[in-house]
Amino acid sequence: MASLVIIDSECANLSSIYKAAKYVNLEPIISDDPKTIASAGAVIFPGVGSFAHAASLIYRKNLTESLHKVITAGKPFLGICLGMQLLFSRSEEANYNGGNEKTEGLKAITGEVKRFPAGMPVPHVGWNLVKPEYEHPLFKNLNQSANKGAYFYFTHSYYVQPEKREHILGQTDYGFPFTSAVKKGNLYGVQFHPEKSGPAGLRLLANFGKIIADTKD
Repeated sequence: MASLVIIDSECANLSSIYKAAKYVNLEPIISDDPKTIASAGAVIFPGVGSFAHAASLIYRKNLTESLHKVITAGKPFLGICLGMQLLFSRSEEANYNGGNEKTEGLKAITGEVKRFPAGMPVPHVGWNLVKPEYEHPLFKNLNQSANKGAYFYFTHSYYVQPEKREHILGQTDYGFPFTSAVKKGNLYGVQFHPEKSGPAGLRLLANFGKIIADTKD
């Protein structure tokens, strides 16, 4: 059984996240094999690009069931950027140009993925402050400012809107406060890219590694 699997959904810069994970002494493998993913001890699910395209690739690769097995088993799971958005019920990305349909996600966390309001500069690109809602091991030793948060690198045009407040782990201001980190049991998601966020991002990945180790104990 692989201890940590980085999922290859064909929608992510796998090299960057793999190198960052290795740098903090994690030992990941990259795989799109459903059996390997289902039997993993922990998962990182990175993603960039279109929600609808990524959702179709997950279905085509027969990964939906494997992802749900990891999540329902309570194994540590970290979704990054689009990988976090795909954990939600649905996205309005498909209907932004006037259609009525909404693309369904994995439905692991109830809520929607929404586009930033008209008139706001999109995509939201660059460094921004993530403020944890409360102390949590994922953000341990990351209080780098007077506002008790840390700066991470973002690039996205859509944001998640959880139905339940209890699932919000961190928020970021970009015209208004939006959810930039989520938690449900051992399921985590971050809108930013830790693999592109320097020391803070590496610390967060190391913290995720500690969560993995503590889950095994």
